[in-house]
Amino acid sequence: MKGIEPATTIRILGIDPGSRITGYGVIDLVGVTPHYVASGCIRTAEGALEQRLAQIYAGIAEVIGVHRPNAVAVERVFMAKNADSALKLGQARGAALVCIANHGLSIGEYAARHIKQAVTGQGGADKSQVQHMVTAILKLSAAPQADAADALAIALTHAYAGSGPSTTSSPRGRSRRSSGRWRL
Repeated sequence: MKGIEPATTIRILGIDPGSRITGYGVIDLVGVTPHYVASGCIRTAEGALEQRLAQIYAGIAEVIGVHRPNAVAVERVFMAKNADSALKLGQARGAALVCIANHGLSIGEYAARHIKQAVTGQGGADKSQVQHMVTAILKLSAAPQADAADALAIALTHAYAGSGPSTTSSPRGRSRRSSGRWRL
């Protein structure tokens, strides 16, 4: 009689990049069950953009050092209200990606609509719906701050996509298994 093998645990860091606030969320995927580890926000000080980008890089490096993820998932850039906002968001995302790459971690990228679909079942869900579902899925006692909830949703999307430490999403941000969502 064979013994039951222990469930594999994968630690996933989700990042919601922003030039002023970058959300992060860390979950452990034990077998197919997600468990909350940590979440928060990296808030940059007022000042030149290059200084804020350095703060984002340093903050993500600290989170990686403390939590030691096996994989990282990041939200893809979407169209912003204006070109300047889109450029700053892209630069913040770039700082995050360089930090992740310098730590040798695999990166999954997901479009905002895909993340919302995976977590809430609706691609057009608003932030409060995402917060509510993240709180329910991870059995949290209170809803995390909006940017941290978004980052946790990104990590959950990566977990749900079946992406392990060496698997990334397709170039369009769709996972190899793109149907379904979390069940409560």
